[in-house]
Amino acid sequence: MQSHAPIRAIAAEVLLSVEQGQSLSQCLPPSLLRLPLNLRPQLQALCYGTCRWFHRLDDELQGRMKKPLKSHDRVVHHLMLVALFQLRFSQQATYAVLNETVEACRAMDKPHLTGLVNGVLRSAEREGAPATAKDTSRYSHPGWMIEKLRHNWPDDWQAIVDANNTQAPMTLRVNALRFSRDEYLQLLLDTGINASATRFAPHGIQLARPVPVDTLPWFAEGAVSVQDEAAQLCTTLLDLAPGQRILDACAAPGGKTCAILESCPQAAEVVAVDESAQRLPRVQENLDRLDLHASLLQADAADIDQWWDGQPFDRILLDVPCSASGVIRRHPDIKLLRRESDVVPLAQIQLGLLTAMWRILQPGGRLVYATCSVFPQENHRIVQRFCKQQTDAELIAIEALWGRSMPAGRQLLPLNDGHDGFFYAVLEKPAQ
Repeated sequence: MQSHAPIRAIAAEVLLSVEQGQSLSQCLPPSLLRLPLNLRPQLQALCYGTCRWFHRLDDELQGRMKKPLKSHDRVVHHLMLVALFQLRFSQQATYAVLNETVEACRAMDKPHLTGLVNGVLRSAEREGAPATAKDTSRYSHPGWMIEKLRHNWPDDWQAIVDANNTQAPMTLRVNALRFSRDEYLQLLLDTGINASATRFAPHGIQLARPVPVDTLPWFAEGAVSVQDEAAQLCTTLLDLAPGQRILDACAAPGGKTCAILESCPQAAEVVAVDESAQRLPRVQENLDRLDLHASLLQADAADIDQWWDGQPFDRILLDVPCSASGVIRRHPDIKLLRRESDVVPLAQIQLGLLTAMWRILQPGGRLVYATCSVFPQENHRIVQRFCKQQTDAELIAIEALWGRSMPAGRQLLPLNDGHDGFFYAVLEKPAQ
Protein backbone atom coordinates (compact mmCIF):
# COMPACT_ATOMS: atom_id res chain seq x y z
CA MET A 1 0.00 0.00 0.00
CA GLN A 2 1.38 3.35 -1.05
CA SER A 3 2.15 5.79 1.75
CA HIS A 4 0.21 9.05 1.76
CA ALA A 5 2.85 10.88 3.79
CA PRO A 6 4.17 12.97 0.85
CA ILE A 7 0.62 14.10 0.05
CA ARG A 8 0.08 15.29 3.61
CA ALA A 9 3.38 17.17 3.60
CA ILE A 10 2.50 18.90 0.33
CA ALA A 11 -1.00 19.71 1.62
CA ALA A 12 0.53 21.32 4.72
CA GLU A 13 2.76 23.49 2.52
CA VAL A 14 -0.23 24.55 0.40
CA LEU A 15 -2.22 25.50 3.49
CA LEU A 16 0.69 27.50 4.85
CA SER A 17 0.73 29.42 1.55
CA VAL A 18 -3.00 30.12 1.91
CA GLU A 19 -2.45 31.40 5.45
CA GLN A 20 0.21 33.71 4.01
CA GLY A 21 -2.26 35.17 1.50
CA GLN A 22 -2.21 32.99 -1.61
CA SER A 23 -5.44 31.50 -2.97
CA LEU A 24 -5.80 27.78 -3.58
CA SER A 25 -6.11 28.53 -7.29
CA GLN A 26 -2.64 30.10 -7.14
CA CYS A 27 -0.69 27.68 -4.96
CA LEU A 28 -2.41 24.32 -5.51
CA PRO A 29 -1.84 23.77 -9.29
CA PRO A 30 2.00 23.77 -9.09
CA SER A 31 1.80 21.47 -6.06
CA LEU A 32 -0.41 19.02 -7.95
CA LEU A 33 2.31 18.70 -10.57
CA ARG A 34 4.62 17.22 -7.93
CA LEU A 35 2.43 14.11 -7.74
CA PRO A 36 1.44 11.39 -10.22
CA LEU A 37 -2.01 11.81 -11.80
CA ASN A 38 -3.70 9.20 -9.62
CA LEU A 39 -2.72 10.99 -6.38
CA ARG A 40 -3.70 14.53 -7.38
CA PRO A 41 -7.40 14.22 -6.46
CA GLN A 42 -6.37 13.17 -2.93
CA LEU A 43 -4.22 16.26 -2.50
CA GLN A 44 -6.98 18.50 -3.78
CA ALA A 45 -9.51 16.89 -1.43
CA LEU A 46 -7.18 17.38 1.57
CA CYS A 47 -6.55 21.05 0.77
CA TYR A 48 -10.16 21.94 0.05
CA GLY A 49 -11.53 19.94 2.97
CA THR A 50 -9.09 21.39 5.49
CA CYS A 51 -9.85 24.93 4.29
CA ARG A 52 -13.59 24.22 4.47
CA TRP A 53 -13.37 23.19 8.13
CA PHE A 54 -10.32 25.29 9.01
CA HIS A 55 -11.85 27.39 11.77
CA ARG A 56 -13.28 24.37 13.59
CA LEU A 57 -10.09 22.34 13.21
CA ASP A 58 -7.82 25.22 14.15
CA ASP A 59 -9.80 25.96 17.32
CA GLU A 60 -9.52 22.31 18.35
CA LEU A 61 -5.81 22.13 17.58
CA GLN A 62 -5.02 25.30 19.52
CA GLY A 63 -6.95 23.90 22.47
CA ARG A 64 -4.81 20.76 22.41
CA MET A 65 -1.46 22.56 22.37
CA LYS A 66 0.19 24.20 25.36
CA LYS A 67 1.80 26.88 23.21
CA PRO A 68 1.89 27.73 19.49
CA LEU A 69 4.70 26.47 17.30
CA LYS A 70 7.48 28.83 16.32
CA SER A 71 7.10 30.51 12.93
CA HIS A 72 9.72 28.33 11.23
CA ASP A 73 7.79 25.23 12.35
CA ARG A 74 4.37 26.62 11.39
CA VAL A 75 4.01 24.14 8.52
CA VAL A 76 3.71 21.34 11.12
CA HIS A 77 0.66 23.13 12.57
CA HIS A 78 -0.95 22.77 9.14
CA LEU A 79 0.20 19.17 8.90
CA MET A 80 -1.76 18.45 12.09
CA LEU A 81 -4.79 20.33 10.71
CA VAL A 82 -4.76 18.02 7.69
CA ALA A 83 -4.64 15.02 9.99
CA LEU A 84 -7.48 16.40 12.14
CA PHE A 85 -9.56 16.93 9.00
CA GLN A 86 -9.08 13.27 8.12
CA LEU A 87 -9.90 12.12 11.65
CA ARG A 88 -13.08 14.18 11.80
CA PHE A 89 -14.38 14.23 8.24
CA SER A 90 -12.94 11.35 6.21
CA GLN A 91 -13.14 7.56 6.06
CA GLN A 92 -9.36 7.21 6.27
CA ALA A 93 -8.24 4.54 8.75
CA THR A 94 -7.17 6.12 12.05
CA TYR A 95 -3.89 4.20 12.30
CA ALA A 96 -2.93 5.36 8.78
CA VAL A 97 -3.65 9.00 9.62
CA LEU A 98 -1.57 8.85 12.80
CA ASN A 99 1.38 6.85 11.46
CA GLU A 100 1.66 8.59 8.12
CA THR A 101 1.36 12.07 9.64
CA VAL A 102 4.28 11.32 11.95
CA GLU A 103 6.17 9.93 8.94
CA ALA A 104 5.37 13.10 6.99
CA CYS A 105 6.67 15.24 9.86
CA ARG A 106 9.93 13.32 9.73
CA ALA A 107 10.08 13.63 5.93
CA MET A 108 9.64 17.42 6.27
CA ASP A 109 12.88 17.49 8.27
CA LYS A 110 11.05 18.20 11.53
CA PRO A 111 11.98 15.08 13.55
CA HIS A 112 12.04 17.08 16.79
CA LEU A 113 8.27 17.55 16.50
CA THR A 114 7.23 13.95 15.84
CA GLY A 115 6.54 13.35 19.53
CA LEU A 116 4.27 16.39 19.71
CA VAL A 117 2.43 15.42 16.53
CA ASN A 118 1.94 11.86 17.75
CA GLY A 119 0.74 12.95 21.18
CA VAL A 120 -1.71 15.60 19.93
CA LEU A 121 -3.26 13.35 17.31
CA ARG A 122 -3.55 10.34 19.61
CA SER A 123 -5.38 12.41 22.21
CA ALA A 124 -7.62 13.85 19.46
CA GLU A 125 -8.44 10.35 18.27
CA ARG A 126 -9.02 9.05 21.80
CA GLU A 127 -11.13 11.95 23.09
CA GLY A 128 -13.11 12.78 19.93
CA ALA A 129 -14.12 16.25 18.77
CA PRO A 130 -14.64 18.70 21.63
CA ALA A 131 -17.98 20.40 22.23
CA THR A 132 -17.78 24.13 21.56
CA ALA A 133 -20.05 27.13 21.97
CA LYS A 134 -17.88 29.37 19.78
CA ASP A 135 -19.65 30.34 16.55
CA THR A 136 -16.36 30.26 14.61
CA SER A 137 -15.94 26.60 15.55
CA ARG A 138 -19.57 25.52 15.28
CA TYR A 139 -20.05 27.06 11.84
CA SER A 140 -16.41 27.03 10.69
CA HIS A 141 -16.49 30.62 9.44
CA PRO A 142 -14.60 33.72 10.58
CA GLY A 143 -16.51 35.61 13.25
CA TRP A 144 -16.93 38.80 11.20
CA MET A 145 -18.52 36.84 8.35
CA ILE A 146 -21.00 35.11 10.65
CA GLU A 147 -22.00 38.46 12.16
CA LYS A 148 -22.41 40.06 8.75
CA LEU A 149 -24.53 37.18 7.49
CA ARG A 150 -26.59 37.20 10.67
CA HIS A 151 -27.20 40.94 10.32
CA ASN A 152 -28.04 40.87 6.59
CA TRP A 153 -29.96 37.58 6.53
CA PRO A 154 -31.47 37.04 10.02
CA ASP A 155 -33.74 34.23 8.80
CA ASP A 156 -31.29 32.62 6.39
CA TRP A 157 -27.77 32.97 7.77
CA GLN A 158 -27.58 29.47 9.22
CA ALA A 159 -28.73 27.93 5.95
CA ILE A 160 -26.08 30.01 4.15
CA VAL A 161 -23.21 28.84 6.37
CA ASP A 162 -24.46 25.25 6.15
CA ALA A 163 -24.48 25.49 2.34
CA ASN A 164 -21.00 27.04 2.42
CA ASN A 165 -19.72 23.97 4.28
CA THR A 166 -20.98 21.50 1.68
CA GLN A 167 -19.27 20.43 -1.51
CA ALA A 168 -20.86 22.22 -4.45
CA PRO A 169 -22.58 20.14 -7.13
CA MET A 170 -21.05 19.87 -10.59
CA THR A 171 -23.23 21.73 -13.07
CA LEU A 172 -22.91 21.86 -16.84
CA ARG A 173 -24.07 24.31 -19.49
CA VAL A 174 -25.02 22.55 -22.71
CA ASN A 175 -23.77 24.28 -25.85
CA ALA A 176 -27.08 24.93 -27.62
CA LEU A 177 -25.22 25.23 -30.95
CA ARG A 178 -24.36 21.50 -30.66
CA PHE A 179 -27.05 19.75 -28.61
CA SER A 180 -30.38 20.35 -26.95
CA ARG A 181 -30.39 19.78 -23.20
CA ASP A 182 -32.55 16.66 -23.60
CA GLU A 183 -30.17 15.23 -26.20
CA TYR A 184 -27.20 15.73 -23.91
CA LEU A 185 -29.02 14.28 -20.91
CA GLN A 186 -29.57 11.14 -22.98
CA LEU A 187 -25.86 11.04 -23.90
CA LEU A 188 -24.98 11.22 -20.21
CA LEU A 189 -27.46 8.45 -19.41
CA ASP A 190 -25.97 6.29 -22.17
CA THR A 191 -22.52 6.88 -20.63
CA GLY A 192 -23.75 5.87 -17.18
CA ILE A 193 -23.61 9.39 -15.69
CA ASN A 194 -26.65 10.25 -13.55
CA ALA A 195 -27.85 13.82 -14.10
CA SER A 196 -30.95 16.03 -14.19
CA ALA A 197 -32.02 19.31 -15.77
CA THR A 198 -31.50 22.44 -13.67
CA ARG A 199 -34.65 24.17 -12.50
CA PHE A 200 -33.92 27.71 -13.66
CA ALA A 201 -31.13 27.82 -16.27
CA PRO A 202 -32.53 26.65 -19.65
CA HIS A 203 -29.32 24.89 -20.76
CA GLY A 204 -28.16 23.66 -17.35
CA ILE A 205 -27.60 20.08 -16.19
CA GLN A 206 -26.64 19.09 -12.64
CA LEU A 207 -24.72 15.86 -12.13
CA ALA A 208 -25.59 13.53 -9.28
CA ARG A 209 -21.87 13.43 -8.44
CA PRO A 210 -18.82 15.16 -9.91
CA VAL A 211 -16.88 13.39 -12.66
CA PRO A 212 -13.64 14.22 -14.52
CA VAL A 213 -14.45 16.43 -17.49
CA ASP A 214 -12.73 14.03 -19.88
CA THR A 215 -15.44 11.46 -19.10
CA LEU A 216 -18.19 13.83 -20.33
CA PRO A 217 -19.40 12.99 -23.86
CA TRP A 218 -17.95 15.33 -26.50
CA PHE A 219 -16.47 17.68 -23.89
CA ALA A 220 -13.24 18.23 -25.83
CA GLU A 221 -15.32 19.04 -28.91
CA GLY A 222 -17.24 21.79 -27.10
CA ALA A 223 -20.54 20.06 -26.29
CA VAL A 224 -20.69 21.37 -22.71
CA SER A 225 -18.93 23.61 -20.22
CA VAL A 226 -18.77 23.48 -16.43
CA GLN A 227 -20.69 26.45 -15.04
CA ASP A 228 -22.92 26.92 -12.01
CA GLU A 229 -26.62 27.41 -12.63
CA ALA A 230 -26.68 30.88 -11.07
CA ALA A 231 -23.90 32.11 -13.36
CA GLN A 232 -25.76 30.73 -16.40
CA LEU A 233 -28.73 33.02 -15.75
CA CYS A 234 -26.91 36.06 -17.16
CA THR A 235 -27.94 35.20 -20.74
CA THR A 236 -31.63 35.14 -19.75
CA LEU A 237 -31.35 38.76 -18.55
CA LEU A 238 -29.32 40.37 -21.36
CA ASP A 239 -32.16 40.26 -23.93
CA LEU A 240 -29.73 39.24 -26.67
CA ALA A 241 -30.53 39.70 -30.37
CA PRO A 242 -28.63 39.38 -33.68
CA GLY A 243 -26.48 42.34 -34.68
CA GLN A 244 -25.77 43.57 -31.17
CA ARG A 245 -22.34 44.67 -29.99
CA ILE A 246 -21.86 43.04 -26.59
CA LEU A 247 -19.29 43.63 -23.84
CA ASP A 248 -18.35 41.15 -21.14
CA ALA A 249 -16.43 43.27 -18.64
CA CYS A 250 -14.24 41.48 -16.06
CA ALA A 251 -14.61 38.41 -18.28
CA ALA A 252 -12.07 35.81 -17.08
CA PRO A 253 -12.23 32.83 -17.05
CA GLY A 254 -14.74 33.29 -19.85
CA GLY A 255 -17.73 31.13 -18.95
CA LYS A 256 -20.19 33.96 -19.45
CA THR A 257 -18.47 35.17 -22.65
CA CYS A 258 -18.95 31.71 -24.13
CA ALA A 259 -22.54 31.48 -22.86
CA ILE A 260 -23.34 34.78 -24.61
CA LEU A 261 -21.89 33.53 -27.90
CA GLU A 262 -23.74 30.22 -27.65
CA SER A 263 -27.02 32.05 -26.96
CA CYS A 264 -26.54 34.66 -29.70
CA PRO A 265 -24.20 33.43 -32.47
CA GLN A 266 -25.39 36.26 -34.76
CA ALA A 267 -24.02 38.99 -32.48
CA ALA A 268 -22.12 41.64 -34.42
CA GLU A 269 -19.22 41.45 -31.96
CA VAL A 270 -18.52 40.20 -28.46
CA VAL A 271 -15.70 41.97 -26.63
CA ALA A 272 -14.23 40.39 -23.48
CA VAL A 273 -12.11 42.60 -21.20
CA ASP A 274 -10.14 41.48 -18.17
CA GLU A 275 -7.34 43.06 -16.19
CA SER A 276 -5.49 39.80 -15.48
CA ALA A 277 -2.79 38.77 -17.93
CA GLN A 278 -2.68 35.39 -16.15
CA ARG A 279 -6.41 34.67 -16.43
CA LEU A 280 -7.16 36.05 -19.91
CA PRO A 281 -5.59 33.05 -21.72
CA ARG A 282 -8.21 30.88 -19.99
CA VAL A 283 -10.88 32.83 -21.86
CA GLN A 284 -9.18 32.04 -25.18
CA GLU A 285 -8.82 28.35 -24.23
CA ASN A 286 -12.56 28.13 -23.55
CA LEU A 287 -13.38 29.93 -26.79
CA ASP A 288 -11.10 27.62 -28.78
CA ARG A 289 -12.60 24.45 -27.31
CA LEU A 290 -16.11 25.68 -28.12
CA ASP A 291 -15.08 26.98 -31.58
CA LEU A 292 -16.26 30.50 -30.74
CA HIS A 293 -14.75 33.92 -31.38
CA ALA A 294 -14.58 37.06 -29.25
CA SER A 295 -12.31 40.09 -29.18
CA LEU A 296 -10.11 39.81 -26.07
CA LEU A 297 -8.54 42.83 -24.40
CA GLN A 298 -6.29 42.97 -21.36
CA ALA A 299 -7.22 46.18 -19.54
CA ASP A 300 -8.81 47.63 -16.45
CA ALA A 301 -12.41 47.81 -17.66
CA ALA A 302 -12.99 50.97 -15.62
CA ASP A 303 -10.18 52.79 -17.47
CA ILE A 304 -12.18 53.11 -20.69
CA ASP A 305 -9.90 55.77 -22.17
CA GLN A 306 -7.16 53.13 -22.37
CA TRP A 307 -9.06 50.46 -24.29
CA TRP A 308 -12.43 51.60 -25.64
CA ASP A 309 -12.58 52.29 -29.41
CA GLY A 310 -15.45 54.79 -29.15
CA GLN A 311 -18.16 52.45 -30.43
CA PRO A 312 -20.91 52.06 -27.80
CA PHE A 313 -22.23 48.65 -26.76
CA ASP A 314 -25.84 47.51 -27.06
CA ARG A 315 -25.43 45.07 -24.17
CA ILE A 316 -22.97 45.02 -21.26
CA LEU A 317 -22.49 42.25 -18.74
CA LEU A 318 -20.69 43.63 -15.71
CA ASP A 319 -19.70 40.79 -13.37
CA VAL A 320 -17.72 42.86 -10.88
CA PRO A 321 -14.88 41.86 -8.53
CA CYS A 322 -16.48 41.09 -5.16
CA SER A 323 -16.06 39.30 -1.84
CA ALA A 324 -17.12 36.01 -3.52
CA SER A 325 -19.19 35.32 -0.40
CA GLY A 326 -21.73 33.42 -2.52
CA VAL A 327 -19.25 30.83 -3.80
CA ILE A 328 -17.42 29.88 -0.59
CA ARG A 329 -18.36 26.23 -1.02
CA ARG A 330 -16.41 26.22 -4.31
CA HIS A 331 -13.56 28.33 -2.90
CA PRO A 332 -13.35 27.56 0.85
CA ASP A 333 -10.05 29.44 1.10
CA ILE A 334 -12.16 32.62 0.94
CA LYS A 335 -12.85 32.06 4.64
CA LEU A 336 -9.13 32.45 5.32
CA LEU A 337 -8.30 35.12 2.75
CA ARG A 338 -11.17 37.59 2.92
CA ARG A 339 -11.25 40.32 5.55
CA GLU A 340 -14.15 42.48 6.65
CA SER A 341 -12.05 45.49 5.70
CA ASP A 342 -12.08 44.30 2.06
CA VAL A 343 -15.78 44.97 1.53
CA VAL A 344 -15.78 48.79 1.51
CA PRO A 345 -12.91 49.10 -1.04
CA LEU A 346 -14.60 46.48 -3.20
CA ALA A 347 -17.84 48.47 -3.09
CA GLN A 348 -15.98 51.53 -4.35
CA ILE A 349 -14.50 49.50 -7.22
CA GLN A 350 -17.96 48.14 -8.06
CA LEU A 351 -19.56 51.58 -8.15
CA GLY A 352 -16.65 52.92 -10.22
CA LEU A 353 -16.99 50.12 -12.77
CA LEU A 354 -20.73 50.61 -13.03
CA THR A 355 -20.29 54.34 -13.59
CA ALA A 356 -17.64 53.77 -16.27
CA MET A 357 -19.65 51.11 -18.12
CA TRP A 358 -22.65 53.42 -18.26
CA ARG A 359 -20.64 55.87 -20.34
CA ILE A 360 -20.09 53.30 -23.10
CA LEU A 361 -23.63 51.86 -23.17
CA GLN A 362 -25.65 52.73 -26.26
CA PRO A 363 -28.85 54.75 -25.66
CA GLY A 364 -31.58 52.12 -25.66
CA GLY A 365 -29.03 49.59 -24.41
CA ARG A 366 -29.11 47.25 -21.44
CA LEU A 367 -26.55 46.57 -18.69
CA VAL A 368 -26.66 43.55 -16.38
CA TYR A 369 -24.82 44.03 -13.07
CA ALA A 370 -23.75 40.77 -11.42
CA THR A 371 -21.83 39.57 -8.38
CA CYS A 372 -21.18 36.20 -6.73
CA SER A 373 -21.78 37.84 -3.35
CA VAL A 374 -24.54 37.59 -0.75
CA PHE A 375 -23.64 40.90 0.94
CA PRO A 376 -26.19 43.67 0.13
CA GLN A 377 -23.36 46.22 0.46
CA GLU A 378 -21.99 44.89 -2.85
CA ASN A 379 -25.34 44.21 -4.47
CA HIS A 380 -28.60 46.12 -4.35
CA ARG A 381 -27.09 48.97 -2.34
CA ILE A 382 -24.51 49.60 -5.10
CA VAL A 383 -27.30 49.69 -7.69
CA GLN A 384 -29.35 52.06 -5.53
CA ARG A 385 -26.34 54.37 -5.05
CA PHE A 386 -25.71 54.34 -8.79
CA CYS A 387 -29.34 55.11 -9.68
CA LYS A 388 -29.31 58.10 -7.31
CA GLN A 389 -26.29 59.61 -9.07
CA GLN A 390 -27.25 58.53 -12.62
CA THR A 391 -30.68 59.95 -13.30
CA ASP A 392 -31.01 58.40 -16.77
CA ALA A 393 -30.60 54.85 -15.43
CA GLU A 394 -33.85 52.89 -15.49
CA LEU A 395 -34.00 49.90 -13.15
CA ILE A 396 -35.81 47.00 -14.83
CA ALA A 397 -37.68 44.61 -12.54
CA ILE A 398 -36.56 40.97 -12.94
CA GLU A 399 -39.59 38.72 -13.20
CA ALA A 400 -38.27 35.27 -12.34
CA LEU A 401 -38.96 32.15 -10.32
CA TRP A 402 -35.40 32.10 -8.96
CA GLY A 403 -33.99 34.00 -6.02
CA ARG A 404 -35.80 36.74 -4.18
CA SER A 405 -36.70 40.29 -5.06
CA MET A 406 -34.54 42.97 -3.44
CA PRO A 407 -35.01 46.77 -3.32
CA ALA A 408 -33.00 46.71 -6.56
CA GLY A 409 -32.31 43.50 -8.47
CA ARG A 410 -32.67 39.89 -7.42
CA GLN A 411 -30.63 37.80 -4.96
CA LEU A 412 -29.91 34.07 -5.06
CA LEU A 413 -28.62 32.47 -1.87
CA PRO A 414 -26.48 29.30 -2.08
CA LEU A 415 -28.51 26.11 -1.95
CA ASN A 416 -27.19 22.84 -0.50
CA ASP A 417 -28.01 20.87 -3.63
CA GLY A 418 -28.43 23.68 -6.13
CA HIS A 419 -27.05 26.98 -7.36
CA ASP A 420 -24.43 29.28 -5.84
CA GLY A 421 -25.10 32.62 -4.20
CA PHE A 422 -25.42 35.33 -6.86
CA PHE A 423 -26.93 38.76 -7.47
CA TYR A 424 -28.30 40.35 -10.64
CA ALA A 425 -29.73 43.74 -11.51
CA VAL A 426 -30.84 44.99 -14.93
CA LEU A 427 -30.47 48.64 -15.98
CA GLU A 428 -31.50 50.29 -19.23
CA LYS A 429 -30.46 53.60 -20.77
CA PRO A 430 -33.33 55.50 -22.41
CA ALA A 431 -33.19 55.83 -26.20
CA GLN A 432 -32.43 59.36 -27.35
